[in-house]
Amino acid sequence: MTKLSVNINKIATIRNARGGNTPNIVEAAIRCEKFGAQGITVHPRPDERHIRYQDVRDLKKVVTTEFNIEGYPSSDFIDLVLEVVPEQVTLVPDPPTAITSNAGWDTKANKSFLIDVVKTFQEKGIRVSIFVDPDVEMVRHAFEVGTNRIELYTEPYASGYPSNRELAIKPFVEAAIEANKLGLELNAGHDLSLENLAYFYQNIPGLKEVSIGHALISDALYLGLEETIKRYLNQLK
Repeated sequence: MTKLSVNINKIATIRNARGGNTPNIVEAAIRCEKFGAQGITVHPRPDERHIRYQDVRDLKKVVTTEFNIEGYPSSDFIDLVLEVVPEQVTLVPDPPTAITSNAGWDTKANKSFLIDVVKTFQEKGIRVSIFVDPDVEMVRHAFEVGTNRIELYTEPYASGYPSNRELAIKPFVEAAIEANKLGLELNAGHDLSLENLAYFYQNIPGLKEVSIGHALISDALYLGLEETIKRYLNQLK
């Protein structure tokens, strides 16, 4: 079964717009799990414009499903992850000023750097996933880095889905087949939604987990959080 991990960054964005602690990040995570989410994802950034480093520490105390921390492996980020020890860390190549993730790692050019970072986390018992584009070569170099998993960057699929979903998913299927062949476990995320999730799930072999934030939290404004999570889980059946 493919797990649904809910990225709660957007809830933190709403909280930070007014200050204070409403909506409450910890309570939101607890509710997501209560409503069926099988994981909680956060992506703390250096400017703490949504998830704060203290949020990560607070969430570790209450999350009972899989806790996934995403981010660029700066020294501060590495220290935070080693302190909190989540079940999974997902490495993204975003610079600090990026609004959102917009590309995967060049796992060939950054191989030596990634090897050291992956080893650091794995020595602490943390599963590592590397954010990559749907490129067979990048998948092969990710395998050589020694990561446990890769996460396919799905924005190109989401943007191409309305006009030609078969063409849009083709490179993702090829990347997934290569990952399966190499023994790499597979995650996916970015712009997956109620519109395009089921087709992706049905066509990607060996998909372990999807991480969804923006679309899911946006849908929850109309449908409510419980109903929204239920609908996303139904797309993975």
